[in-house]
Amino acid sequence: MNVKTISALAGVAIVAAFIGYSLNSGGPKESQPVASAPAPAATSEKSATLDDVKAAGELKCGINTGLPGFAFTDDNGKWAGFDVAYCRALAAAVLGDPDKVKYVNLTGKNRFPALASGEVDVLSRNTTWTLSRDADLGFTFLGVSYYDGQGFIGRVSLGAKSAKDLDGASVCIQTGTTTELNLADFFRVNNIKYEPVPIETNEEARKAYEAERCDVYTTDASGLAATRSTFADPAKHMVFPEIVSKEPLGPLVRQGDDKWADVGRWVLNTLINAEELGITQANVDDLAKGTNNPEINRILGSEGSLAGMLGLEKDWAINAIKAGGNYGEIFEKYLGVNTPLAIARGLNAQWKDGGLIYAPPMR
Repeated sequence: MNVKTISALAGVAIVAAFIGYSLNSGGPKESQPVASAPAPAATSEKSATLDDVKAAGELKCGINTGLPGFAFTDDNGKWAGFDVAYCRALAAAVLGDPDKVKYVNLTGKNRFPALASGEVDVLSRNTTWTLSRDADLGFTFLGVSYYDGQGFIGRVSLGAKSAKDLDGASVCIQTGTTTELNLADFFRVNNIKYEPVPIETNEEARKAYEAERCDVYTTDASGLAATRSTFADPAKHMVFPEIVSKEPLGPLVRQGDDKWADVGRWVLNTLINAEELGITQANVDDLAKGTNNPEINRILGSEGSLAGMLGLEKDWAINAIKAGGNYGEIFEKYLGVNTPLAIARGLNAQWKDGGLIYAPPMR
């Protein structure tokens, strides 16, 4: 049996296990055991995703079906946003062109089968890093690109000042997400009841909430800000003060292909380190000529051999940064205080500025 056959069979087995579980339980809810995926094959038996992407001349990137700030179509009908920017940076690093991306729109329910089966090469879709997704479903998270937490949004006319005032409320909740368990835990701990209104996508949730099919909507706080920004009169809706969970979001790939995981991980680390070191979309070409900072030189290829370690061209990091800027530039362009979402950096500030964003050194 050749390498590609083994890889294909492994992917089919993972998808079958996941789908079988979903049919029996309504989706992967962390309040109950998650279906065990077959143990990943040894790395040497996995197809080399990096080679496959280079051969295809295209990166297949799984993104949201639509979430303001994170994944949306611009005025020219092109996909843009915080999560999309990572796809562009990865394609630029691997293929030398940020536009060589095939975007695959995925819901909370079908995102994992799509990644496991090879329909996408990487998933960059507001996905929380959890133990079961890492160890049981067989995925490798590449790092945290956004520190989030689950919250609630409701109409001001409800008269509630806190999520603890929502006893008996109907709540729109996305299926196949970590928010289901967090919601149940919050109401149980506070000894109050709720009526779940299941939905599949953020757009469906927005429409259901606006149509008053539910009193409140719960998801990651970033998603609430994105949803609120689309309302005709945002002032009529309030985000409650409670943050009821930790939601470290980031891109992920299939387990078993360490080389591809290294590439994806270090593209993210490059964007984060670039902000810390002052490397921007505008000055990257000039800095690439050489500086008195050895770490900048290593990142941009004027010193050392980091590119060869990853199997990439010498200008890989330059291309990644030029695709959309460093981490801070991407954040401010799509999510920052001067956008409709108006999200402050907060936990997503660089570590030196009191936040949690931090990347290992590139040496």
